[in-house]
Amino acid sequence: MAYFLQQLVNAVPVAALYAALAFGYAIAFCITKRADVTFGAIFAFAGLTSLLFADFGWNQLWLILPATLALGAAAGLLGGLWAGIFIGRAVMRPLAAASPNAVTVASIGTLIALMESARLAANTRSLWLPPFLNDPIHLWQSADFAVTTTPMQTINASVFLTMVVGGFVFLKKSSLGRYWKAVSEDASAASLLGINSARIFLVSYGAAALFASICGVLATFYYGNMDFGAGLVFGLKVVLISAAGGYTSPLKCAAGAAAIGFGETFWASYGPVAWRDAAVLAMLVLWLVATRRERKPL
Repeated sequence: MAYFLQQLVNAVPVAALYAALAFGYAIAFCITKRADVTFGAIFAFAGLTSLLFADFGWNQLWLILPATLALGAAAGLLGGLWAGIFIGRAVMRPLAAASPNAVTVASIGTLIALMESARLAANTRSLWLPPFLNDPIHLWQSADFAVTTTPMQTINASVFLTMVVGGFVFLKKSSLGRYWKAVSEDASAASLLGINSARIFLVSYGAAALFASICGVLATFYYGNMDFGAGLVFGLKVVLISAAGGYTSPLKCAAGAAAIGFGETFWASYGPVAWRDAAVLAMLVLWLVATRRERKPL
């Protein structure tokens, strides 16, 4: 029982991370209607940028650890947000009205450009942050097993959940959220009603990039590292896990992604770790097949 509770605690930060990533991805997808792996590239790019600037602040500026982390976080957020807005304006908006293949190819090219630029900037070095905020917090004690968490796990889960809840409330209550809803349902009709669809497109892509950047920085702080190939891995994973909740609603998308996060953690705890990704993808395919709906003819 104690081991199960520990895995449940361990699954919460992962599920919250997937939920926040899926929520941000859905904001952009509802506007573009195109599968886009660039989202994972922005996630990894923000994390790698935070590592690079943290390394610069620690080794070149001789900053103390809190200042080093603050510099890295600020650089990662700004770098990821800039990349998202630039890509949305220069690449995705011109291609959004084209065929889905054009967007897919462009997103792969953008992913390679972001990852290679980060790799070259780091001289192909694998940078690591020192462990911090990892002192165990005891939640429950059995006879021979203690259920624990860490401050970093608690902070990450809280921030990710706040992002999802805050984003949902903002989309529901704000005028900008109503504009986003209108454009996501019919951009042409929204334009006829006076809504600037092009601006909403850029704002949506920028909001998705902000979600990805925050997740990338906090995930890097949590794991201590961000791999150069993480952009492709997370790009594909976010596209697939977001489908678990459907793409019609960011909140449903986040709920489906959170379920995948719990399933992935429990598989790694009770099953063979080498088959984790294959098992998760298989479950996801079965779910999509079971819930598939045929489009009715007009």
